[in-house]
Amino acid sequence: MLSAVLAGFVVAACAPWLAARLGARTGWVLAVLPLALTLYFASFLPRIAAGESMLFQYAWIPGLDIRLGFLLDGLSLLFALLISGIGTLIVIYAGGYLAGQRDLGRFYLFLLSFMASMLGLVLSDNLITLFVFWELTSITSFLLIGFNHEDKTARASALQGLFVTVGGGLALLAGFVLLAQAGGSYDLSMLLSQGEAVRGDALYLPLLLLLLLGAFTKSAQAPFHFWLPNAMAAPTPVSAYLHSATMVKAGVYLLARLQPVVGGTMEWFWLVSLTGALTLLVGGVLALRATGMKRVLAYSTVMALGTLTLLAGIGTPAAATALVTFLLAHSLYKGALFLCAGIIDHEAGVRDLREMGGLRRAMPWTATASIIAALSLAGVMPLFGFIAKEALFEAAVQAPELGTLLTVVAAVGAMFAVAVAGLVAVRPWFGVQATTPRTPHEAPPALLLGPLLLAALGLLFGLWPGLAEHGLLAAAASAVHGAEVVPALALWHGFNLPLLLSVAGLLLGLLLYVQWARVQALLQRLPLERYGAERAYEALMTWMVDVAAWQTRLLQSGYLRRYIFITLATLLLVSGYALATRYPVWPALDISDLRFHELVIALVIVLAGLAAVKARDRLAAVAALGAAGFGVALLYVIFSAPDVGITQVLVETLTVILLVLVLFRLPGYVNTSRGVIHVRDALMGVAVGGLMTWLLLEARNVKLFPSISGYFIEQSVPGGHGHNIVNVILVDFRALDTLGEIFVLGLAAVGVYAMLKLRAEDRR
Repeated sequence: MLSAVLAGFVVAACAPWLAARLGARTGWVLAVLPLALTLYFASFLPRIAAGESMLFQYAWIPGLDIRLGFLLDGLSLLFALLISGIGTLIVIYAGGYLAGQRDLGRFYLFLLSFMASMLGLVLSDNLITLFVFWELTSITSFLLIGFNHEDKTARASALQGLFVTVGGGLALLAGFVLLAQAGGSYDLSMLLSQGEAVRGDALYLPLLLLLLLGAFTKSAQAPFHFWLPNAMAAPTPVSAYLHSATMVKAGVYLLARLQPVVGGTMEWFWLVSLTGALTLLVGGVLALRATGMKRVLAYSTVMALGTLTLLAGIGTPAAATALVTFLLAHSLYKGALFLCAGIIDHEAGVRDLREMGGLRRAMPWTATASIIAALSLAGVMPLFGFIAKEALFEAAVQAPELGTLLTVVAAVGAMFAVAVAGLVAVRPWFGVQATTPRTPHEAPPALLLGPLLLAALGLLFGLWPGLAEHGLLAAAASAVHGAEVVPALALWHGFNLPLLLSVAGLLLGLLLYVQWARVQALLQRLPLERYGAERAYEALMTWMVDVAAWQTRLLQSGYLRRYIFITLATLLLVSGYALATRYPVWPALDISDLRFHELVIALVIVLAGLAAVKARDRLAAVAALGAAGFGVALLYVIFSAPDVGITQVLVETLTVILLVLVLFRLPGYVNTSRGVIHVRDALMGVAVGGLMTWLLLEARNVKLFPSISGYFIEQSVPGGHGHNIVNVILVDFRALDTLGEIFVLGLAAVGVYAMLKLRAEDRR
C-alpha cells in the first residue's frame, strides 16, 4: 500500500525525461501506472464487499512512535478506484490533447504528483498525514491550474484557488488537533469508534466549525464556490480530473469520513445540510447564467458538490446510500462531459455554447458520449444518474428535520440539472452547423477513449445497478454511516413520490432549457460582479495589500534606532506584563556571599557601560565597550565557565579590532537628537536592563522541571567519552545545534570571501 501511494511521486519525477523521448506516446506509457493501481485496488473488492476494513501501518519515526498508516474500507476504496481509474483515462487523454506541447513533461510531473497526493489523502489513517496530503493537493492543483503560466488569468486563478484552499487547510489543521484531543488519538481507525466522546467534548462546536471550514473551502461550498469555475483556466484534462474524481471531492470525502465521529448532532445537520442546499441553488443559478461550455459544467459541479454536502448533513442510512451513489454517478458523467468539451475546443476551436451547433455529423462518437453522459446528468432512465437522483429524493423525503425544504431544494436542483444537460447535449450537436474557427472533425482514439468508456459505465451501472451496489457502494455507504447499510438500488421502485419529483424535474428542466436565452439574459442583470462572493474575495485581498503597505510605512522607517526601540518596547511590554501578573513580588536578592573582587568587576562593567554611553569619541566608546566585555569574561572564569570566558575574550578582542579598523572611515559624532530623546532612550535602557535582571532572578527561583545538569554530569564520560562536560554538551548532546552554528559561520565566511573577492575585482 505504501508503494501504491508513493509510486505516483516516483513516476512523476521521471515524466519529463520520458516525455522528452516518447513525445505523443508518453500518455499511453505513463497510463500504465494508474491502470496498475486501479487493478491493485480492485483486488481488494471481494474483501471490502464482505465487510472487512484493512489497516496498513509502517514505521516512520520509530523513536517517537510515529507510524505511517493507511486505512482501506468501502469509502476509501471507492475514492481510490475513481482517482486511479479516471486518472488512467486522463493521462491518456492529456497525451493527445497536449500533443506537441513543449512543457508536456512538466504537465505530467504535476498531474501524477496530484494523483499521488489524492490517493494519500483518501487512504491516510493518521490525521497529520492526511493534512500533509491535503496541502499537497492544494499545491499541485495550484501548479496545474497555473500550468499556462504565461497567461495572466491562469496565474490569478491558480493563486485564488491556492489562497482559498490553503486558508481552509490551516483551519482544518487546528480542527484536527482539537479532534485528536477530544478523541484521544490521531488515527482515524481509533477515532471512528469515539463518536460519543467527541460529540460530548466541551470543544465540539469549535472543532466542528474548523473542520467544516476546511471541507467547505476545498469542495467549493458557498460562499467559497467562486474559485472552482475560475480553475477552468487549467487545461481541459486538469478540469476533467479536478471535477470528476479528485480535489473538489476531497472536502466531501472528509465530511463522509468524519460523519460517524462528529456527525449526528443538530449543529452538524444545520450547518452541513443548509450549506449544501445553498450551494446547490447558487451553483444552479450561476450555471444558467454562464455561456461557456466548461464554465456551465463547472457551475453544475458546484451544484453536485452542494448535493453531496446536503446528503452528508442528513446523516441517515438512505442519505449515506444516496451520497456514494450520486458520487459515483457524478464522477462518470461529469468526467465524460468535460472531456467532450475539451474535444470540441480542440477539434473545432469553439467554447461558447451560443456559437455551437450541428457538430454531431462531423464528430459522431464524441456526440454519442456527450449525449449519454448528459442524459445521466439529467437523471433520465435507464442511466445511472437516474438511480442516483431517485436515491437523492428518497433521502431528502426521509430527512429527520426540514424534510419538506430539503425535498424542494433537491427538486429545484434536479430541474437545474436537466436544463444544464440540455445545454451540453443539444446545443453543440443539433441544429444548423455553426461556423467554427477550425474545421470540425472526430477526435483521435486517445481523446475518445475516456468519454466513451465513462459514458458506457454510466449506462452499464444504470441497467445493472447491482454491479456497483453489491461490490462497492454498500461497503462505502456503511463506512459513511458508521454502521451497516443495505442499499436497494433499482431502476424501478414503482409509482412513488421520488418518481413523481423526478418527472416534475424533467418537465420543468426542459421548459427552463427552452427558455434559456431569456433566463440567461435575465440572470446577467444580477450585480454579482459588484456584490458576489468573488468580489468579497477581491476586496479582502486588496485590504490585505493596503494593510501591508500601511504597516510597512509605519514600521519600516529605515532608522535602525527606531527598529531597536520598537523591538525593546515590545519585549518590555510583553515580558514585563507576564512577570508582573504571574510573579508580582520582586525576588529576594541574597548578596551575603558576594566577594570583594566580584563586586569590583561588577562595578567596572557598570562604569564601562556608562562611559560608553557618555563618550563623544568613538575610540573612547570602543575602549569602554571592550572593558565591559572583558569584565564579563572575568566573571565567566570566576564562576567556573572557562570555555565561555575564552569565547567571550575572543569575541571582544575581534570586535575591538574590527571597530578600530573602521573608526577612521567613519564621520565624527553628530548630535541630531533632542534632549527629550536622550531621556527616553535612557529610560528605555534602564527599563530593559531592570526587566532582564528581574527575569534572571525569577528564573533562578522557578524550577518547572528538575535540572538537566545532573544528567550531563553523569553521562559525560560513559555517554560522550569526555571529561570536559561543556565540550561533550556541544559535540554530543547538542550536536545538531552545534552543526547548525557551524553551518551559519560557514555561510558567513563564504559571504565575506565573496564580498572581498568582488571588491578586489572592482578595483582591478
